[in-house]
Amino acid sequence: MNKSILVAVLFAALTISQPVLAHTDESLDAMPSPHGGQVRAAGPYHLELVAKDGELVLHVTDHLNNGINTSSGEGKANIQQGKAGGKTTVKLEPSESNMLTGRGEFQLNPETVIVVFVKLPEQDPYAAKFAPLKPKSIGKGKKAGGDHGHSHQHH
Repeated sequence: MNKSILVAVLFAALTISQPVLAHTDESLDAMPSPHGGQVRAAGPYHLELVAKDGELVLHVTDHLNNGINTSSGEGKANIQQGKAGGKTTVKLEPSESNMLTGRGEFQLNPETVIVVFVKLPEQDPYAAKFAPLKPKSIGKGKKAGGDHGHSHQHH
């Protein structure tokens, strides 16, 4: 392989793989979420948690925001309601095509942390940590969504 082709292949590989590096909690917090929840990357998925007092809705998509079928999936959420609050576990069950939902006795506060575990058929289990009332962050010198973008180019 001649040198110019090798350089072109390496450049293309780096360009294509670059968006993968942008899947940090901070970059996901800085972009708008489809359903108004908090988004986290977990393996091959984007998990968006919409949390209200007593109710959780988890939207499961791929990194291109295409819905992932959750009809035979299962999950659970461990809710820690701050240092003085208690811990609650909520079972998450399939609801709509790419959603898992659950209800329980809990109140959200700014210190609430929710760890979600998801297991879909023939897939590894994945977990993600959410702080649903945490304000969305914008990095220094960056506009919201500026370093993540909506046109993923995963291959």
